[in-house]
Amino acid sequence: MTFKRHYSAGIVALASGLFTATAAFAEPTVNKGDNAWMLTSTVLVLLMTIPGLALFYGGLVRGKNMLSVLMHVFYTVCIATLIWVLFGYSLAFTGGSAFIGGFSKAFLSGVTPDSMAATFTAGASITELIYICFQMTFAAITPALIVGAFAERMRFAAVALFIPLWLVLIYLPIAHMVWYWAGPDAIVDAAKALAAATDDAAKAAAQAKLDEVMADAGQIFLWGAIDFAGGTVVHINAGIAGLVAALLVGKRVGYGKDLMAPHSLTLTMVGASLLWVGWFGFNAGSNLEATGGAALAMTNSFVATAAAAMSWMFAEWIVKGHPSVLGALSGAIAGLVAVTPAAGFAGPMGALVLGLLAGVVCLFFVTVVKNALGYDDALDVFGVHCIGGIIGAIGTGILVNPALGGTGIMDYVAGKIADYDFVTQVTAQTKAVLTTLVWSGIGTAIILKVVDVVVGLRPTTDKEREGLDLTDHTERAYNM
Repeated sequence: MTFKRHYSAGIVALASGLFTATAAFAEPTVNKGDNAWMLTSTVLVLLMTIPGLALFYGGLVRGKNMLSVLMHVFYTVCIATLIWVLFGYSLAFTGGSAFIGGFSKAFLSGVTPDSMAATFTAGASITELIYICFQMTFAAITPALIVGAFAERMRFAAVALFIPLWLVLIYLPIAHMVWYWAGPDAIVDAAKALAAATDDAAKAAAQAKLDEVMADAGQIFLWGAIDFAGGTVVHINAGIAGLVAALLVGKRVGYGKDLMAPHSLTLTMVGASLLWVGWFGFNAGSNLEATGGAALAMTNSFVATAAAAMSWMFAEWIVKGHPSVLGALSGAIAGLVAVTPAAGFAGPMGALVLGLLAGVVCLFFVTVVKNALGYDDALDVFGVHCIGGIIGAIGTGILVNPALGGTGIMDYVAGKIADYDFVTQVTAQTKAVLTTLVWSGIGTAIILKVVDVVVGLRPTTDKEREGLDLTDHTERAYNM
């Protein structure tokens, strides 16, 4: 079986009677309600990418590059889907090493409609094919986020090569390191066997088995870092890759001199709204069960988003003298990003604080910092996704504290919520952030250098001025 996050909100009930005589678990069974929720969540996450992200990004570029951005996003979804079912799922969510999985489920070997994947409650499972598809949508949207950083100036041939290389070499290892573990059933069974052992030899064997099960996880998981729905795996990962791409690909022709206003904020509004709707599948779906944990993630996805939209809008209003639609929309996305790793761990008031903080800090990065350093991150992938993801990832380590309204972290061996330690948890979160920044940042730079040598990253100046819709695809978004 394969698993994602290692702790779940709303599983405190597992503690009661875990080691009593009546606590013996039957064979895992599929819950039809959970299955139905996960089917819905999977479709919602696809909606985030196509059409949500495609329209959000497409509206922000100039009209001559609209189709180019749409094609980049749509291509990413298609190529990621194929890679995922061929070997991506296997490398991300099977055992192998602490850094990458193996090929035991390549080509979905051994996966049938009856196969089960665990949730975060021992004995409760969902259909594995649904889990595969759910995780597939995460693998699709993550590299799709990056294209906003180099929008309007990278050849489609370069994008077509960069995306699959990045997915395989950057995304799969990070997903495995953060989200792969042996699962609740294996841990609970091993802990029960140890508790039931009566002689020294049996206890030693049972302890060895428990140690083996606990060690069967990704490296970042082993450090104790928590990431409910993708703060590190998705947003920091894509955000730092976007910054590296913006720097290496270079600025758009005419950047800082020509007007590069969004050609349709109407489409951007539609796209942002679809992103918010789809994000409920992203965050609440990551609970894997239709329980109170999913309800908490849904609530937090409302609260943090609204708070960030308002903090960005009012901060911009104070500084620039006017509230902008684009500012409110960008703030909403920043809030969604920040709450993603904390969605099932923080309380609603913690999510509100995250949102307020993310709106202001991300605004600072996409205006003051970006202008001071002069890099051309076309659609602010770094300023919103990487910075918002860092705020969320570190904040999760703080807000998970039950004393602050958080859920705490489940200790499946002890059968109860573990004691919270601020230094230990924040240190683990920081290590996860730094690992993601280094792996993705350096890896992205290497991949882009290879792509540049093989096919070249940029079109000619004349072609870029004409627009990538015509020069790459011989089509126009609008024919008047």
